[in-house]
Amino acid sequence: MASLKIKKGDLVKVIAGRDKDKEGKVIAINRKKSTLLVEGVNMITKHVKPSMSNQQGGIIHQEGPIHISNVMYVHKGKPTRIGFKMEGDKKVRFAKSTGEVID
Repeated sequence: MASLKIKKGDLVKVIAGRDKDKEGKVIAINRKKSTLLVEGVNMITKHVKPSMSNQQGGIIHQEGPIHISNVMYVHKGKPTRIGFKMEGDKKVRFAKSTGEVID
């Protein structure tokens, strides 16, 4: 499986779909489906039955998954592509627009 270029905690910008141009932090990633959850983006309505943990039940709003191809990493306020390179014996991510190492 190819390595994903976006990680949990990254700031991303949505580049396609209903929520285009929104920014948010990555909450979770599903590697098998190549989807991710972004804070405050692709909000869905879910009806929840009352249970022991949630006595009230009712309608909740939560983030829905977005395909990873519909988001771009934000580096210094601008969306950029991400590449990999070797620094010594360590593989690191870098922003293609500036060439700076991300982590």
